[in-house]
Amino acid sequence: MRRALRRARDGAVLDVTEAAVLLHARGEWLAELLAAASQVRDAHLAAEGRPGVITYSRKVFVPLTRLCRDRCHYCTFATVPHRVPAAFLERDEVLEIARAGAEAGCKEALFTLGDRPEDRWPAARRWLDERGYSSTVDYLRSCAVAVLEETGLLPHLNPGVLSWTEFQRLRPVSPSMGMMLETTAERLWSEPGGPHYGSPDKEPAVRLRVLTDAGRVGVPFTTGILIGIGETLQERAESLHAIRRIARQYRHIQEVIVQNFRAKPDTAMRDMPDAEIDDFVATIAVARLLMPPGTSVQAPPNLVAEEHDLLLRAGIDDWGGVSPVTPDHVNPERPWPRIDELARRTASAGFALRERLTAYPRYVRSLTDASVTTPWIDARLADHVVALADDTGMADETAMPVGRPWQEPDGGLESVGRTDLHASIDTTGRSEDRRGDFDTVYGDWDELRQVVAEGSGAPERIGQDAREGLRLAASDPAALLAERHAAAAMALFTADGPVLEELTRLADDLRAEAVGDDVTYVVNRNINFSNVCYVGCRFCAFAQRERDADAYRLSVAEVADRAEQAWRVGATEVCLQGGIDPKLPVTVYADMVRAIKARVPGMHVHAFSPMEIVSAAAKAGVSVAEWLTELRDAGLDTIPGTAAEILDDDVRWVLTKGKLPAATWIEVVSTAHRLGIRSSSTMMYGHVDHPGHWLGHLRALARVQDETGGFTEFVALPFVHTNAPIYLAGIARPGPTWRDNRAVHAMARVLLHGRVPNIQCSWVKLGDANVAAILRGGANDLGGTLMEETISRMAGADNGSARTVEQLTAIATAIGRPTRQRTTSYGRVAAS
Repeated sequence: MRRALRRARDGAVLDVTEAAVLLHARGEWLAELLAAASQVRDAHLAAEGRPGVITYSRKVFVPLTRLCRDRCHYCTFATVPHRVPAAFLERDEVLEIARAGAEAGCKEALFTLGDRPEDRWPAARRWLDERGYSSTVDYLRSCAVAVLEETGLLPHLNPGVLSWTEFQRLRPVSPSMGMMLETTAERLWSEPGGPHYGSPDKEPAVRLRVLTDAGRVGVPFTTGILIGIGETLQERAESLHAIRRIARQYRHIQEVIVQNFRAKPDTAMRDMPDAEIDDFVATIAVARLLMPPGTSVQAPPNLVAEEHDLLLRAGIDDWGGVSPVTPDHVNPERPWPRIDELARRTASAGFALRERLTAYPRYVRSLTDASVTTPWIDARLADHVVALADDTGMADETAMPVGRPWQEPDGGLESVGRTDLHASIDTTGRSEDRRGDFDTVYGDWDELRQVVAEGSGAPERIGQDAREGLRLAASDPAALLAERHAAAAMALFTADGPVLEELTRLADDLRAEAVGDDVTYVVNRNINFSNVCYVGCRFCAFAQRERDADAYRLSVAEVADRAEQAWRVGATEVCLQGGIDPKLPVTVYADMVRAIKARVPGMHVHAFSPMEIVSAAAKAGVSVAEWLTELRDAGLDTIPGTAAEILDDDVRWVLTKGKLPAATWIEVVSTAHRLGIRSSSTMMYGHVDHPGHWLGHLRALARVQDETGGFTEFVALPFVHTNAPIYLAGIARPGPTWRDNRAVHAMARVLLHGRVPNIQCSWVKLGDANVAAILRGGANDLGGTLMEETISRMAGADNGSARTVEQLTAIATAIGRPTRQRTTSYGRVAAS
């Protein structure tokens, strides 16, 4: 205890064992612990620009539904259908509560509801169906928009467990969201009699995934722990450390609530003792010591008697939401303190009480402060949030909420920024080797290095199975995808020397069998319509901040101009991709397609990665299928299967901070295929991956192709490292080796034989001489002339940004193969 207290006083990082020891502090030791936590809290307040200020949010509590599919043994909020008037509040009832709050000067509408009640209760499913909502999340989104437009209150959403896709859907309608972690003690969920037994959404691994997905999507997030429900102090310390780790990595956890268990009648845990006050404040103090800079610590003011001063001594800097209008529906027996009484108690401890918004000031300032680089809050919420905030990001206590339109106006988009980057990248190059917010936009680099180190065990090269692998490659190539032949497949993926030579020879034979000797290419133009993006892909050197020197976006008219220019010089395809630019209006994607088709009706539009499609659908508030249908009807022909990287989430979450999970990528391309929109397929390799990941990726593509048949080709994309943030941070390796490049292309041909006929190699990333060698080892396609190529060039590829038909023909001629111009879908181009 003495050692742990000394380290706490000295500001050392406490490990789990030390944290657990400090949770035992009582008497004088507890007083020392509180003093250390108070010191850290005061430093936190000074760093946040509000020394001596304790905050709260003035809110109304909107209990959208009290039905829930979980069965928490301490909860009185969740109930059964026959005990409530209806499964959900009607929209008008929601607005009635919100209007009352607005009239009382509240600025937050806290939506609390049970997890996915429609999965358990037919009454909930029926209620949603009758009103045209597919899920509770869809109805919640609709209500949040109504509150914004009708009252101006800022929704804070607590719907429980959400998927990455659902976060994307809700982020545009809510400045902040939350979900209590409660505990990481799995036994409390998995063992009969535990407080979370029978509650699928309380599995600790599921809840930790929600916290990380919130960070990946960039949602200012509230979480916390519930103490006194049967966890040990060691388990409690582990829970706090889990929150700390995620908060450090993504910097999105704005506050951590430490909530004390209070037994309630009519629950299975009604006879459990309440959490003791010393236990409670020791936990608050340890939470304050553990949480990273910028994360507040909160304790509910209505769950203690007269011990508010003790909570402040323990290190809290926020009282949470307090309502002058509605009760605490989760703890109805514990009324909120009056705000003037809470101010008095806060002042008696030497602090001032100030109102904040549902999102903390650092996140609010991202909308207006030029020194803040990452826009944490969606652009469509900017007017609502700024109207209620002062210059510091705190609440303007004189402002009254007023309803404002939520959807951004449709209409024109002007070309701005370095719009000649597609050409000048080959002459003057990029302005800097990295974007200006390198240290913040990608998350915590130190935490990421630890993640990579923990999972860096690449499989050893396997020699003894190579003979079996070659036998199968010659006789039954697709069999190598089967799990029973994994060792043989890995032997080929890791092959070198004579085995690699034989593998590439076999791959070339399969190429001739599948598509003949023609080396194909498409005459096309890339149009990257914006490079403004804040998703935080750590491998991407293309994305820029709005104000970076190399940032730009193109107007719809300029996109159409470039398409027409390409048509005039013989292009049959334009490929459109851009950053996830928060200022792009939701209509711009279909507008670009229509503008191209109006200008050059015969041009094939190959556009929008799965990430762009998911983001745009979420922004529009429709399903992926609905969004793709609209694009198809506007004239979209095919989509690029980019944004796949490696279809393994353990790798993806190292490569990207906020990109779509593997399952979502698969869902998007499969949906497109079912709608008659074909796609390419891709894999980016040579960074933090290993051959086992390559095998898993190709297995995933094969499963999709077996189901839909929608892939036109496979494109292997070697990682270009030079300006990639993850390489500059010292985490990724410098791209694949030449051996890797040969093996990946050859194995793609072998493993996808009979499924995907075309294997493309990238002259942009490999260069002409290397492409010629890859064409002798299984590949048959050179991709496109491109006319402009910015993404790889910004990353440091040095093979130029365009090729003429004559240059592509020369590559094939050098290896004695004929060339053939193709369409995007590999048909023959009619003679002009």
